[in-house]
Amino acid sequence: MTKVDFTQGILAIEPDLHRFAYKLTADYDTANDLVQDSVLLALDKQQKFTHTTNLKGWMYTLMRNIFVNNYRRTVRENTLIENTYSMTGRGLFEGDAEDTERFEFVYDMKLLYKIVNSIPEEMKRPFQMFVAGFKYREIAEKLNLPIGTVKSRLFFVRKRLKEDLKDFS
Repeated sequence: MTKVDFTQGILAIEPDLHRFAYKLTADYDTANDLVQDSVLLALDKQQKFTHTTNLKGWMYTLMRNIFVNNYRRTVRENTLIENTYSMTGRGLFEGDAEDTERFEFVYDMKLLYKIVNSIPEEMKRPFQMFVAGFKYREIAEKLNLPIGTVKSRLFFVRKRLKEDLKDFS
């Protein structure tokens, strides 16, 4: 596959990449950054792409891996922040504005994980697969469920998250 064909292929699926990135991040600016990072990585790693491979699936995998790596980095940084707070012994209001913002970010992330992890497992698994880029049909096949059940569970998880996260900003 020539570089021009490869680039045109990426441009053709760009709207799909934006939708997938938004599903992962739930923020348009972060989703745009994720798409940009994914396209740059794909162009850098073009020689690893084989013509017989599904370009869209390959791009989704790159994007998901970048998202997961960024997530892990954030968790590591949050752990470092928490350890810094416990080692310094400073209270919330004893630090500067940046310390306060970091504390609030750590608190928000903990609350977000608590809400997501409170979803019952039979509903959380299809949701995780959907966020990872699986189609309804693929989720139904892998979990051995009717497609209507998958759609219903995803609907209820979205509804519950929307309700639980309405005050989350």
